[in-house]
Amino acid sequence: MTTLAAHELSKELTNIWANKKPSLVSHIQSAVGSADTWAIATWAKNSSETICVVCASAADVARLTDELGFLLNNSSLKGSIHAFPDWETLPYDPFSPHQDLISERLATLHRLVSGNIRILIVSASTAAHRLAPAQFMEQYTFEFNKGQVLDATKLREQLVRAAYNHVSQVLTPGEYSIRGSIIDLFPMGALLPYRIDLFDDTIDSIRTFDPDTQRSVYPVPNVKLLPGREFPFDDAARAAFRKRYRETFSQDISKIRLYKDVGVGIAAAGLEYFLPLFFEQTATLFDYLPSTSTLITIGDVNTALNQFWTDVRERYSFLKADIERPILPPDALFIASDDWFNLSRTYPRIAIDGRSDHAPRLGHVLPPLAIDRKRQYP
Repeated sequence: MTTLAAHELSKELTNIWANKKPSLVSHIQSAVGSADTWAIATWAKNSSETICVVCASAADVARLTDELGFLLNNSSLKGSIHAFPDWETLPYDPFSPHQDLISERLATLHRLVSGNIRILIVSASTAAHRLAPAQFMEQYTFEFNKGQVLDATKLREQLVRAAYNHVSQVLTPGEYSIRGSIIDLFPMGALLPYRIDLFDDTIDSIRTFDPDTQRSVYPVPNVKLLPGREFPFDDAARAAFRKRYRETFSQDISKIRLYKDVGVGIAAAGLEYFLPLFFEQTATLFDYLPSTSTLITIGDVNTALNQFWTDVRERYSFLKADIERPILPPDALFIASDDWFNLSRTYPRIAIDGRSDHAPRLGHVLPPLAIDRKRQYP
């Protein structure tokens, strides 16, 4: 292994980037410190492609997100760096992820489909989850503009189809309230809720407001409404769910609480782990990435994916015997390690994993700089 000077390393990385091809994996020695962040920032500045960074550990996701935000803060890439959050629940948990996490995930997927993300950072285990198809995001995304004619009854129907909850006071993403000519709405992916004031059937004003004090903050020209969950929950979607549920499980459905809850319009806790039953076919994160994207893996992603798959199968073996809450097999919800790498071959991949001793190394460790005060000349 040779350690390259900064200008030599920059030249080496430029060659790697210029010669990358789909299904080709270019290996780089494990980075020292934040050298991987510097390399990704350099690549992003000199390319117009989307870069998907898959990290073996969640700690690297947080680190790279912060460091890239700092390095690219004064560039045109500011605001186009996003981490795709995990559900932060164990596989098959009987409770749902926090609404803020779902909100951030939906906003990230929407930005990805819209082409507004240049650097996407995600952990290996999160990238192994199956997702709703991209068409779902397009079908259940709406936009309202100031001065637009708005039918409150039709809006309520749209909000129900998008799986929003009607409440007396809006506090968290995915909630709405209609009081006469005033509509309070907290879209998924938004930092603050919106207050829409109607004049007859026309939107007279749109303002953000503080959910704690209910006071207006600042006016905005429009509101973009993302789905309230990562799956549809209108009448047609629930009917399709129940049909697939009966086809999938052989248990007596009269004893299945989750099945009955969905039938009456209750989004039961942990329904996310039945996501495939809402769609004819699920998608993966690769389906959301532009075809010209480049994949960068940080650390031993293969081991991380294998460990995650092992954990999922152990959870499945432990929980599948529950006749009151049958669960889907692992391959319906997650992607096995071999399948994940097969899907990744569509894109050129740069692996910063230290597998090859002949590959360039990102940075090098400084020599000891501590002062030895016991020496004659410290």
